[in-house]
Amino acid sequence: MTLRIASLVMAALVPAALALSSASSRAESPARQVFENGIVKVKSDYPVAETIDRIKQDVAQKGIMFFFAVDQAKLAGEAGIKLRPSTLLVFGNPALGSQFITSNPLAGIDWPVRLLVLEDEKGDVWAVYNDFAYIARRHGIADRKEAFDKASEVIGSITSSVAK
Repeated sequence: MTLRIASLVMAALVPAALALSSASSRAESPARQVFENGIVKVKSDYPVAETIDRIKQDVAQKGIMFFFAVDQAKLAGEAGIKLRPSTLLVFGNPALGSQFITSNPLAGIDWPVRLLVLEDEKGDVWAVYNDFAYIARRHGIADRKEAFDKASEVIGSITSSVAK
């Protein structure tokens, strides 16, 4: 019984420790923030509309498929709810993203890539996405390190298009 409890405690602590070490091992600044829950925020130097345009242009220049944008503030407004500017962009490279799904079909919940452009209460604009190393850990995918590294490099490049 004691061994089983110890195993359960270790199973609960190891993912949390990995998430903490990942977040703390990355270079962070006020312009780029990585959180324990796998969220990455990159501060944009542009208004929301220009941030969205720049991201779409960069995605297109990289030959990545842009699927759609969801203007969450507009939808909220239509429902009678006031929401600061918030638009979800969905894009991806099937040749890359599908690899993750072949390793674990449940990873399909995280693909294609979703990037949220939002304006916070101070008027700052952010590009927000899920850290790919976190997604790999979340789905227990250990056989696609090179693909996850490539995805991380690409999203870093895309978000750098909105930061001076």
